[in-house]
Amino acid sequence: MPSLLASDKGHMADECRRCALAGADGIHIDIMDGHFVPNLSMGPEFVSMTRDTVSLHRSVHLMVTRPDLLAELFIDAGSDTLLLQVESDCDISATLAHIRRQGIRPGLVLNPDTPLGAAEEHEGEFDELLCMTVHPGFGGQAFLPHVLDKIRQARAKWPTLDISVDGGIDGDTAARCSDAGASTLISGTFLFSATDMVGMIHEMRSR
Repeated sequence: MPSLLASDKGHMADECRRCALAGADGIHIDIMDGHFVPNLSMGPEFVSMTRDTVSLHRSVHLMVTRPDLLAELFIDAGSDTLLLQVESDCDISATLAHIRRQGIRPGLVLNPDTPLGAAEEHEGEFDELLCMTVHPGFGGQAFLPHVLDKIRQARAKWPTLDISVDGGIDGDTAARCSDAGASTLISGTFLFSATDMVGMIHEMRSR
């Protein structure tokens, strides 16, 4: 799944169409508040733009301190999956439940150094577990291999859960994550820098 954080921000609608033409399963949209992570990115209007531009699943990752205060904005904007950082400063269980009640798929995100136990506390409340394989906030970082053990542990605990990974995902690390048990591969720089996104998506699927 291509991550729009690495796209050409001046031509995002065209970049969304590029993803659709390349056969992507969806698009991943990182929302940063400049507080939870030291960076600012897109707002709900960008999610609305993607909804109006392409018919792809919209996976929205809230890298924000208070996702409970922003969730409704991104639900209204057209999120299909809404991912919360377990480290956020809010009632995670209540926010996940609210997202589900609105008919949106709830997901939980673990930073690289956050143990799997933080997700186990919310077992049954989320439909996707995203294991960050870089520290969130900036694209283009190097893959952190120690997260592979967490992915293996999560897959052993939840055999049918959608386990996704994001950060430093390329042809090599995609294979390593898939072998560990990841079912969804989110990639930014690798896919958007490719001259042949179709071929790169096919390569990642073959992993």
